Order: sequence, then C-alpha cells, then structure tokens
Amino acid sequence: MQGQSTTKKPTNLTLDPSLPFGINLSEAAEAGLRRAVADAKARAWQRENADALASSNAWSEAHGLPLDQYRQF
Repeated sequence: MQGQSTTKKPTNLTLDPSLPFGINLSEAAEAGLRRAVADAKARAWQRENADALASSNAWSEAHGLPLDQYRQF
C-alpha cells in the first residue's frame, strides 16, 4: 500500500525519549498500525467464520479430503 497518495491525519504520540534515533517515527508507527489492523481483521474473520470452519473440518475428518485418492504425496 505504500506509494499510494492518501490524505494523512496529524496525530500526537507520547514516546519514550530513550528510543533509538535514525528511524522515521511516522513511517514506523504507520507500519505498526497497518500490521495491528490486519491482525485484528484476521481475528475478526476467524471469529465470524468459526462455525463454517468447524463444520468443514468435521466433514473432512468424517469423510476424508475431497480428491484425496488423486494426491501424489
């Protein structure tokens, strides 16, 4: 997503002054937030689809994998 032109919102952060220099704090914060949002979305998807996943897993355990007879490994 980097390289896209987006409107940025100024935000204040309180940081430990002993953190090392040499990094772009805005980029580091944005990258961390992107990871956190992606992780939260993945957890939400798993919660929302837990019943379907459990049903699919139960079917596979009871009947085996579809097309399993054609697997080469």
